[in-house]
Amino acid sequence: MAVLVTKWFGTFLCDENRILKKILFPKEAEVIADKLAIMQRGGTIPEESQVSEGVQKLMVSDRRQSSLGKPTLFDSSFIKAENFGYDSDLMHDAMIRLGKLRTSEPISRDRSAVQAVRSLDDLIETCNLMNERLHEWYGLHFPELADYAQDRKYAELVARFGERDAIIEELGIEIGSIGSELEDEDMRSIMDLADQLCMIYDSRERTEEYISDIISTSCPNLCALVGGPLTARLISLAGGLERLASLPSSTVQLLGAEKAMFRHLKSGKKPPKHGIIYQHPEIHRAPYWQRGNIARALACKISIAAKVDQYHGEFVGDQLVQQFASRIEDVKRRYPEPPKKPQRPKNSNRRGNRGRKGNGKGQQR
Repeated sequence: MAVLVTKWFGTFLCDENRILKKILFPKEAEVIADKLAIMQRGGTIPEESQVSEGVQKLMVSDRRQSSLGKPTLFDSSFIKAENFGYDSDLMHDAMIRLGKLRTSEPISRDRSAVQAVRSLDDLIETCNLMNERLHEWYGLHFPELADYAQDRKYAELVARFGERDAIIEELGIEIGSIGSELEDEDMRSIMDLADQLCMIYDSRERTEEYISDIISTSCPNLCALVGGPLTARLISLAGGLERLASLPSSTVQLLGAEKAMFRHLKSGKKPPKHGIIYQHPEIHRAPYWQRGNIARALACKISIAAKVDQYHGEFVGDQLVQQFASRIEDVKRRYPEPPKKPQRPKNSNRRGNRGRKGNGKGQQR
């Protein structure tokens, strides 16, 4: 049985503990780094094709070489670099060049989407904190405004007009406020806070549009299945589209529910049925006893869509949506009613032996 093995210094064709054929890399750190970079990206190098040429029933030691043969486990520890004149200094230089080469590669757009989603989370958290502070502070002057304006509109009114009477005139309402008066310096500080909050709202909107553009372009199948915002969340939680495509559907189903899963493993509480995919309307609107089956079906379709998007396959989003819809109908038909809870026997007593007839002195032997 011939096995193809590639080390950092060359490619070898082996039979058990014997080397049948080999092609060594040039002793140049830059050349070695280029070949290792191709291997890390999942490709095959010319030396591997040359060594395996004409070999029947070839086995390979790495999954990335699957196009050349069948993967298998193989102990190649007997192939040592020093036996072929390669020292540790050359390996060190090659690895340094490899690191510089990989870090300077173009960044995929889904990785930018991951950072954008995390940035959006920070902006949302900041908006909530500053909005709460603005309501508390300006509420000393005009507490009734919270009944007529919220979120961004509230901040814009305060930043633009400041004074209570000017806001009342802008809204066209007649109301008597119980708020107290503020000094001019205090009002300017409140207006500055409201103006900063408005700018954060603008940045939040631009980030949301940026994420939607990236996701709709790079993940059309996922967007068709679960929508842009949920697609971005899934990619962010997985750490990238490539990793999302490699995850099993059971893991995709629980993305975002890691704390609940660890709590289940630690304390024995009920395991979670879904994670972030609960945001999908078909799941959070479904009855509780159907959500687990629907979440499982959606996770399977998400896995398929992620693989198609990652490897640039044809658009199958509409087919996945139809298949998911038919699965939902099947779940509703099979489980129309909630499961019945097991009933306790009529003669059972929670107090145990205390409810039994006896003399109260314990059981006699």
